Amino acid sequence: MTSVDTLINSCIDSLQFEAELTVSAWADSHRILSGKSSSEPGPWRTDRTPYLKEPMDCLSTNNPIQRVVLQFGAQTGKTECGSNWLGYVISHSPGPMLMVQPTVEMAKRLSRQRLEGLISDTKILSELIAPARSRDSGNTMFSKDFPGGIMVLTGANSATGLRSMPCRYIFMDEIDSFPLDLDNEGDPVTLAEKRSTTFSRRKVLLTSTPTVKDLSRVETEYLESDQRKYYIPCPSCGAMQWLKWSQIKYENNDPSTTKYECESCKERFEEKHKPSFLAKGEWRATAPFNGRTAGFHLSGLYSPLGWKSWAEVVDDFLKAKGDAPRLKSFVNTTLAETWEEDYAAKVGADILMDRVETYESNLIPERACILTVGVDVQDNRLAISVWAWGRGEEGWLINHQEIYGDPGGSELWKQLDQLVLRPFRHELGGQFKPDVIAIDSGGHFTNEVYAYSRERRKLGVIAIKGANHRGKSPIGKPSKLDINWKGRAIKKGAELFTVGTDTIKTTLFARLRHNDVGVGYLHFHSGLDEEYFKQLTAEKQVIRYVKGFPVREWVKKASARNEALDTLVYAYAGLHRLYQRKDRRTIWDQLEERGRNKDEIVDNKKEESSLRSRRRVSKPKKFVSQW
Repeated sequence: MTSVDTLINSCIDSLQFEAELTVSAWADSHRILSGKSSSEPGPWRTDRTPYLKEPMDCLSTNNPIQRVVLQFGAQTGKTECGSNWLGYVISHSPGPMLMVQPTVEMAKRLSRQRLEGLISDTKILSELIAPARSRDSGNTMFSKDFPGGIMVLTGANSATGLRSMPCRYIFMDEIDSFPLDLDNEGDPVTLAEKRSTTFSRRKVLLTSTPTVKDLSRVETEYLESDQRKYYIPCPSCGAMQWLKWSQIKYENNDPSTTKYECESCKERFEEKHKPSFLAKGEWRATAPFNGRTAGFHLSGLYSPLGWKSWAEVVDDFLKAKGDAPRLKSFVNTTLAETWEEDYAAKVGADILMDRVETYESNLIPERACILTVGVDVQDNRLAISVWAWGRGEEGWLINHQEIYGDPGGSELWKQLDQLVLRPFRHELGGQFKPDVIAIDSGGHFTNEVYAYSRERRKLGVIAIKGANHRGKSPIGKPSKLDINWKGRAIKKGAELFTVGTDTIKTTLFARLRHNDVGVGYLHFHSGLDEEYFKQLTAEKQVIRYVKGFPVREWVKKASARNEALDTLVYAYAGLHRLYQRKDRRTIWDQLEERGRNKDEIVDNKKEESSLRSRRRVSKPKKFVSQW
């Protein structure tokens, strides 16, 4: 872009005549909601969601604000706000527009599911943009031509798409899902915004539900704005306040009793008052205005009647309680707030020691019906934790010990056989063996772990390797390790499972803070010493900067041991391995009676007999022949 081009764009932009029409007024006059994408098809009415009026009007061309940030929860109309702006630009204030989704595939989906309906169902737009199937219409999947302008759709994962052209208008949706760094060229948000620098009257819309505190793009943008919140009057005393989760009250875990407690008069009012107090609400800035950016924060508590009710919000919370991933989703999508993972990490050994219980070790508790084992391989020992699991992933540690020896020899592995391949008694009278034994292969004895798991794969023994990457699933699909001379995987050969240690640790530390017995609660018996709990809490989350972007990582405290934590992580990964083999929705129904079944160990005995037979015929040079 030359200086001459910049001057020309600026002059044309400044001289263009535009009537005093706002986005909300345009939407009320022209917008028709499609039955394919809306639960309430028909003419758009801003008074249905009055809190959207001000954000939309800030996007009007006669408004001096250049950037609008929406940190919104689900079921609040955030997407329709952006759609109304698109229609306004096409029909009233045309110019080049760039619309960015997290990926190219999501851009394609948006074009099909929303834009096509927006154009076809809104008469004024269908007259300006020819049908996609017409010849030379300029209406394609990623490009919409209209008189005086063009709309280009792309993904934040496409460097080419973000460099494509100068744009007066830029709409970036779900920016927290954008990649941190695009092909070593930098932040995609920054790259996209550079497309608008030649336009003096540019408009940029940034929207997203937030993610993790200190890592959320939309939160960062919002905190740099004037931080507007929607204040509503109390139906009883009239005191203005913005809706907070802390003021939602309910009795005996019953969502049907949900009411909101006024911060001023303490009166509790029902949701039926929503239409009235939403209509009387107003946006108030809570930080100084920087002259460019207006920021809006709105939770799902503002969702109009007929959309997401307060009772449904409470029900979602009660279901997510004690389950870190679900609770994180609730905080992000419903409350429109960032998830503070540091909170989950602040667990001390002394706190956990105070809640030990007097239950018998090596005995499966009454409510448990699954056994998993985590094994950590050190240079001179094996650390082993046996965990029993019940409904809602309530867990009991029933055995933790270390056995010393050389992992490169056979004796140590024989001892492991005796510890984990035996049946454990159940409190109801039955007995069964562990379902999954997960052994870490990432140390100095990788081949030994592979050999051990290869011989005992039908007994539930698996080799695992941790992957400390954010967002990775607790356990992935296995990769084949034994390959024949043709390069094909050998049937019944060794397999390696990748474990998402970052994901699991975040989940487990949140549960360690959970003090309500039941779903997600972790039990510890009184026979454990202080060293165990120090190892269990030996890691913390820190922020590191990679290419200028903050990234959270789990790191071990200086000179601390962490075998207790590692074995818990591996045992939990073993539980998710069982989910891969059985229907997660019915697994507890399938296995809950096994504690009463004294014949549960019969099949395992057959497998053990087969193992002894294989040992006798093993080739003498193979490591597995030592057993």
